[in-house]
Amino acid sequence: MKNCLQPSIAPNKEKPTAARHWLTTPALKISAVVHTGSVLLVVLNPGIWHWALGAILFNLLILTAGVMLPKSRLLGPNMTHLPAIAARRREITITFDDGPDPEITPLVLDLLDQYGAKASFFCIANKVSAYPELAREIIKRGHSLENHTNSHPYAFAFFGPSGILREIESAQATISAVTGVTPRFFRAPMGFRPPFLAPAVERANLCCASWTRRGFDTFARHPEPVLRQLLRNLAAGDILLLHDGRPNRPNKNAKVILEALPRLLKHLQTLDLKSVSLTTACNQASEI
Repeated sequence: MKNCLQPSIAPNKEKPTAARHWLTTPALKISAVVHTGSVLLVVLNPGIWHWALGAILFNLLILTAGVMLPKSRLLGPNMTHLPAIAARRREITITFDDGPDPEITPLVLDLLDQYGAKASFFCIANKVSAYPELAREIIKRGHSLENHTNSHPYAFAFFGPSGILREIESAQATISAVTGVTPRFFRAPMGFRPPFLAPAVERANLCCASWTRRGFDTFARHPEPVLRQLLRNLAAGDILLLHDGRPNRPNKNAKVILEALPRLLKHLQTLDLKSVSLTTACNQASEI
């Protein structure tokens, strides 16, 4: 299993012609041993079935924890901070999920331009197809456009290998065809990563990236709680999560991001922090 920052060290390579073995992470290898060993022990000694069942259930509980904790590395490499050299340069990265959105994304781009900030947009490929000019505008303005699955399925955390590959690889193909640039980073819907995600991400030559802190802007009705979440202990090297897409907003208030973002960008200036894209931060790290 490659290191999570490897895409920043070398340009994208061709995808392997053969699929990698699915049991590539320690957690999955241990799970395979637990399940196989438990079944064999029950065959040899049926009287211990309850111990075998307990071992399997405990193992499933551990895997579930890995799925439900977006910043966990239990299920494979997971980028939660920028490289150390980027932190020393006082860099952070603002990321936006669930776009592009024809009403919100252009205003977000204008705000970023106003403050001289760059960001990474984790886009849904179906939306990239729907708004190709907007997707290309993101890249034209110096930001990176990354893979956030093809359709943002809410059940993605429960997908098996074939479903995971379909969502990731179709998104890669669509985004590359529309923009001419191949994504280098992947983020699962809502950050919930299925157990078999890591080998699929590796096969697509992607790096799984989550975040250091998130604003929970899809739930907030006002910018203040969003800013409290993002600014508490904010430090160089952090990766921040916001949203420029609207479908997943229970609060139905798309303006929260537009109210919080300029205040965030202004505060970054007071802290002498610079927002760059994930690609820029990692590319420059590999050049040192």
